[in-house]
Amino acid sequence: MVSAADHGFMAQALRLAERGLLTTTPNPRVGCVIVRDGCVVGEGWHEKAGEPHAEVHALRQAGEAARGATAYVTLEPCSHHGRTPPCCEALSAAGIQRVVAAMQDPNPLVAGQGLAWLTDVGIETDCGVLENEARELNIGFVSRMTRGRPWVRLKAAASLDGRTALENGDSQWITGAAARADGHRWRARACAVLTGIGTVRADDPQLTVREVATFRQPLLVVVDSRLEIDPRARILSGERVLVVGGPENHLLASVIETTGAEVLFFPDAEGRVDLAGLMRELAKRGVNEVHVEAGARLNGALLQAGLVDEIVLYLAPSIVGDMARGLFAMPALERLADQRRLVWQDVRPVGGDLRVIARLS
Repeated sequence: MVSAADHGFMAQALRLAERGLLTTTPNPRVGCVIVRDGCVVGEGWHEKAGEPHAEVHALRQAGEAARGATAYVTLEPCSHHGRTPPCCEALSAAGIQRVVAAMQDPNPLVAGQGLAWLTDVGIETDCGVLENEARELNIGFVSRMTRGRPWVRLKAAASLDGRTALENGDSQWITGAAARADGHRWRARACAVLTGIGTVRADDPQLTVREVATFRQPLLVVVDSRLEIDPRARILSGERVLVVGGPENHLLASVIETTGAEVLFFPDAEGRVDLAGLMRELAKRGVNEVHVEAGARLNGALLQAGLVDEIVLYLAPSIVGDMARGLFAMPALERLADQRRLVWQDVRPVGGDLRVIARLS
């Protein structure tokens, strides 16, 4: 039977898992706590793909104290050979008596098989302790495994009347330094940062993580149907850059590729980029979370295609008027009943601005 103590130790495991927030991609963020006679004897978290899993770190710390203990793991232990050996076998060999998992692993290679393996060898198992919290921590990994596409988080900054830039394109800066630094933290946790050619032309952004200490820069993705990007654009100097065109044009692609960027073609029926196809391709490349920083056209296209899962919007206490540029370029609605509904997730001040997080209902 699951107890209050089980919830407390799982909460500790989740805090450990959060330490891998910026580093584990494409793997999930996982923490493990080993408890014997009510005392923590080992703990660990997964730090980086290809390195030991959380359970292995915790078992090493516990040593012989792991025998007869309970392991609290934020994700079902793996039972298959990947880059590292199965954690189920390690738990069993160490003499673990009980395993409590926050959630089943959505990876089809595991998907309940890890817990079943443990049960078969006589280890007691429980699953579902703080499941919602564990799922939130790995929402992108869950999306990639269950939907075949990443979790798409669209970030934008606007005035109180929903304007992102003046009519002449001037947009720096609508929000303050604290909001911009907070935006870098969202970039840092993402596997890929996506923008459009319009934003590259207007702002010549780098879109790298600079306000947060990280050893890993996200993949930079530019949606550019006609491959109009200037080879001198600052975004092309990133560590890993993917430019995505519509109809094939290998002459223009070869020019872009001299910068070190990769070019892919994903045309739709109208000669633009097939955004859904692009998301499937990113999932195949191990991208769990996509962070979008784009203009109204690409924002609107992603929303209309049903590809936006979450919106992170920074609102400045200012008004710039109707002639300024908006957040989403979309066809006019004829019925208010057709408006896109969202569900509030979080609202809080960030510096002098307001951060609103909402999800598509």
